[in-house]
Amino acid sequence: MAKAVRFHKTGGPEVLQLDEVAVPEPGQGQALVRHTAVGVNFIDTYQRSGLYPVPLPSGTGNEGAGVVEAVGPGVTAVKKGDRVAYTGQIGAYSEKRLVPAERLVKIPEGISDEQAASMMLKGMTVQYLIHRTYPVKKGDTVLWHAAAGGVGLIACQWLKALGATVIGTVGSDEKAKLAKAHGADHVINYSKENFVEKVKALTGGKGVPVVYDAVGKSTWEGSLDCLRPLGMMVSFGNASGAVPPFNPGILSQKGSLYLTRPTLFTYTASREDLEATSRSLFEVVKSGKVKIEITARYKLAEAQQCHRDLEGRKTTGSVILLP
Repeated sequence: MAKAVRFHKTGGPEVLQLDEVAVPEPGQGQALVRHTAVGVNFIDTYQRSGLYPVPLPSGTGNEGAGVVEAVGPGVTAVKKGDRVAYTGQIGAYSEKRLVPAERLVKIPEGISDEQAASMMLKGMTVQYLIHRTYPVKKGDTVLWHAAAGGVGLIACQWLKALGATVIGTVGSDEKAKLAKAHGADHVINYSKENFVEKVKALTGGKGVPVVYDAVGKSTWEGSLDCLRPLGMMVSFGNASGAVPPFNPGILSQKGSLYLTRPTLFTYTASREDLEATSRSLFEVVKSGKVKIEITARYKLAEAQQCHRDLEGRKTTGSVILLP
């Protein structure tokens, strides 16, 4: 038996409960992972609330790190004793669990378990967004919403390493200082300033070639207005709520814009892409160009409070649970 945070109905943080669950021996293609650290992300709250429907009852949490305790038949990707990390497998808020071995990557020397657990989803998301969705080039100016969040702080550092100019938005002066310290060239506190007007002023009225937006509803229209003609709107989250239905004609009216709603799962669906994406992330972190800073640690039993703090915008950087 092992302890695991689960929810039997959707709702607020109060639906999370700590259950005792049976963990069977690994079957074909599976590995048994004993968690040493578990990452916390906004997608966890979307699944818990019902915004992203999952079959109930359900575990929660989508990334973790730990040690392989056993492997099932046919497993060649990892072996007993390996330090491993993963993302995209709901149920990470647990002491131990079964994971498809093909979705595990080995943690290299120089990367701690806590770092790995807190950066797989966030860091690989940044990797594909800035290298594949819109390949950022030296000299590009980009707008990144929620620049002081876990994804945003990684993005600011990585974008600076690529030679980009980073305009970040935040919701407080404290978060503005944090984003600035992590590489953002210009930071807009949207609780005090009109970010569209500020972006236009910073770009001489031209706008930016790409907007990365995980906020959603509250920044949607403004983000489109920040783009230059033929610019790309990358909508990859809904922290303020889902973007409402809209007429695609608005994209032509605002300059023949491109729109994409990418997911990490699609970009790492193959083993080859998963390994390449994680390798790129591990390398940039080991180089020191991107630092993974864990700003809050909670116990599994504190998952409710962790979600309250996350949704209340009380957290910055990477947050983890410790089994």
